[in-house]
Amino acid sequence: MNNNPVYIGGLGVISAIGRSVAENLHALESGEAGMQAIRYLETVHRGEFPLAEVKASNEDLAMQTGVVDGRGRPPVNVSRTALLSFIAAREALESVDLKSSNLRIGMVSANTVGGMDKTEAFYRKKERLRDVILHECGSVTEWVADRLGISDHLTTINTACSSSANAIFFAARLIRHGFLDAVVAGGTDSLTRFTLNGFNTLMILDREYCMPFDEDRRGLNLGEGAGYVLLVSERVAASLKTAPVARLAGFCNRNDAFHQTASSPDGRGSFMAMQGALESSGLQPSDIDYINLHGTGTANNDLAEGTAIDRLFHPSYPPMSSTKSFTGHTLGASGGIEAVFSALSVQKDLIYPNLRWRTAMKELPFTPETSLIKDRPIRHVLSNSFGFGGNCSSLIFSKH
Repeated sequence: MNNNPVYIGGLGVISAIGRSVAENLHALESGEAGMQAIRYLETVHRGEFPLAEVKASNEDLAMQTGVVDGRGRPPVNVSRTALLSFIAAREALESVDLKSSNLRIGMVSANTVGGMDKTEAFYRKKERLRDVILHECGSVTEWVADRLGISDHLTTINTACSSSANAIFFAARLIRHGFLDAVVAGGTDSLTRFTLNGFNTLMILDREYCMPFDEDRRGLNLGEGAGYVLLVSERVAASLKTAPVARLAGFCNRNDAFHQTASSPDGRGSFMAMQGALESSGLQPSDIDYINLHGTGTANNDLAEGTAIDRLFHPSYPPMSSTKSFTGHTLGASGGIEAVFSALSVQKDLIYPNLRWRTAMKELPFTPETSLIKDRPIRHVLSNSFGFGGNCSSLIFSKH
């Protein structure tokens, strides 16, 4: 495999804990979770399940993007998914001064719901058929890229909860093999009634705030948001005025094809993804200083991931935590949001707490961190994103 280094030049994120990188970082350091009673999503389940909603209406988001109609409202055909994507992708791109007009810049973005929030509104309110546009997953990427002036390469990825990790993985390969010089890569997803109802049908939603990797975990909290990294080649990184945030040192995608919605009990796919990421980076398990767990809070997922970690890292386990205890499970956006958090962990030497953890899982010989750690150097961070259908991906972020 071509091993030309790929660097992370910029970051952009919006989630339930903040509408920028700075706001998200502040919440992570302060232990401020984003779950709350449902406020924005129109659903019969209000008062039943907490959600990690972005604290803004579509009108608020449209004002932040500047994409508004004559009355200061978002255009009727622009989805919440697209608005979230634009805010985070623009922050990542504008955080770095890419001056050269000769650069080949692409966008690889992931999402799983597309404009389903608008589709649901059309069905309910019988809006005009001509407004049912920009609803498929790919149109979100195209709409955002067009407004960012990105046209050299566009790709949309949908592999469930590993989607935006795979977007970053694929973008890095495009740079390594010389097709592009820089790529805005990550993903976005907004909350919809379809998503909430679907996970409720699977009976894996927690009616209280989630407790990843706790013996008494009850399920996950759904969230929404977007997270992007600006990946750049070694040549571009050397030309930037600011040092790269981190280096994308390794990545791997594996699929155990065990079940449509469940992880294999022995964590086979999780193990192969983590092992493959280590191999691609040339690192050993002992080199990892922190694991950003997939850590959804469901009985099956946490046990499968934990079993794989035990197999790969035994007997010396690095510190680990699930930042979904802050943001909820943002589905197609989770790998991108957690890539931003992992890159910040490397840049600022941070290990985030696993909120609300109380009791060790009886099957595992390790426990997650429960307090913010700022007193040790972080050289390499492993970030896990494991999706439906056994699609498992791991990324490694390293000091540049």
